[in-house]
Amino acid sequence: MAASKTVLQLSSSHNSVVPRHGVVTLFGYGIQVRVDRGHLLLDDGVGAERRQFRLPRVGHGLRRLVVIGSDGFVSLAALRWLADQKASFVMLERDGTVLATTGPVRPSDARLRRTQALAHSSGAALRIARELIRQKLSGQEQVARLKLLDVATADMIARFKAELPTADSIGSIRFIEAQAAGAYWSSWRNLPINFPKNDLRRVPDHWRTFGARISPLTGSPRLAANPPNAILNYLYAVLESEARLAAAALGLDPGLGVLHVDAQARDSLACDLMEAARPQVDAYLVDWITRQPLKREWFFEQRDGNCRLMGPFAIRLSETAPTWGRAVAPVAEWVAEAFWDSSKNPANKKESVPTRLTQRRRSEGRGNRFAVRAIPVPNRKKICEVCGVEGIQNRYCQSCAVEVSRENMTQAALIGHLKPKTSKVKARISKTLSDHAAANSWWTPSSLPAWLNKEFYVQKIQPKLRMAKVREIAEAIQVSQPYAAFIGSGRRRPHPRHWLALPRLVGVSANA
Repeated sequence: MAASKTVLQLSSSHNSVVPRHGVVTLFGYGIQVRVDRGHLLLDDGVGAERRQFRLPRVGHGLRRLVVIGSDGFVSLAALRWLADQKASFVMLERDGTVLATTGPVRPSDARLRRTQALAHSSGAALRIARELIRQKLSGQEQVARLKLLDVATADMIARFKAELPTADSIGSIRFIEAQAAGAYWSSWRNLPINFPKNDLRRVPDHWRTFGARISPLTGSPRLAANPPNAILNYLYAVLESEARLAAAALGLDPGLGVLHVDAQARDSLACDLMEAARPQVDAYLVDWITRQPLKREWFFEQRDGNCRLMGPFAIRLSETAPTWGRAVAPVAEWVAEAFWDSSKNPANKKESVPTRLTQRRRSEGRGNRFAVRAIPVPNRKKICEVCGVEGIQNRYCQSCAVEVSRENMTQAALIGHLKPKTSKVKARISKTLSDHAAANSWWTPSSLPAWLNKEFYVQKIQPKLRMAKVREIAEAIQVSQPYAAFIGSGRRRPHPRHWLALPRLVGVSANA
């Protein structure tokens, strides 16, 4: 049985151009990354749908190469090519797990690594952990207050943050963080997740809210069961890869953490660094799901209920890597300086850690005021809230906007009928109904031509009324616009005395 295709490919027109943000993502089966005659050759895809890149050493614009999956090969010459061009390589599993990262090769200072290893005994670990969690809780407070509009939760997180200065151990800092996290994620639980109306019949009920951050499949955030948590897991994986690259670029050991305990299959320092930048990822996701619907075709549900991202959608999320790299860079440099300052060697005090990521010292040495340059997250393409088509300007595409406006007008008319009416309004409505009743009683069927009958109206006139403007229908037959909207949508059939004006409105004749 052939493997089912769960990732789609980009068009071949994308092959020769690296996006402006400099991130190229490879996925599929039989991935190849190699060098041929000085060019970097990239090959990926599923089955017959393959795509190829051929990048020269000059003018390629590549900054990060992201590989999703583990089927294929990367040659040693390709890794050297990426190192020479100062481009990073990131390998992610299909569930978002970071498998490998590598960046530009830089000299490492053994003295810095020694101070990192002795951080717990020198007191630097407690100081760093306290500052990282302070930044994290500050960010979560802003997300809860400004994005989720939950003032009570924001105030609760602020109270937990106020306890950090008195925390005298890593364990107490973890306990404060856990309490704040419980309050923070509880405010996300009922956050609605929107999908286009045409996709709702294929969307499970538990996909329509954010739900719990803990997956029912694992008892942890791993293996998300709905789209928003799957997106968050993947973005966190991209952030973790950027934290690994930042630590390695500064000469730190990504595996020796201060807040996260040592683990065999985890880079604890990278997990520490990303804590301060997590709220920025959260704010990005909140802005997305509160302003734009998600498409059903972006996700794939496995047999056990695990929600995975489709290939093209994962590419869009990978494009945010430079933004998260900028977010974690100043955090990594501050941590490196904290390690360095904790050294007892007086000779080390006279030196400083290079700021390779932000170039802060170079900027300050020239007399400039340093400020972190923020790279905006790539814009998301708007999709229609009805059919899900991409690349629109407003909430709906042109074809769906007509029907939506008609439905809105109908609902407005119903609301108008339900409102209490004054005696003046009742008198006007009574007069209108009396005039229509009198006109109907004086009308005779012989005034209509023989060809304009009920069958002709239903087959020739009614279908074209859907494309007519409500205002034009109302003016042509002298009725209200809400009633004209019912006529245009086919929910009402006007009195035969109005039929003679409608063929002229829609351009239908007896020979049509």
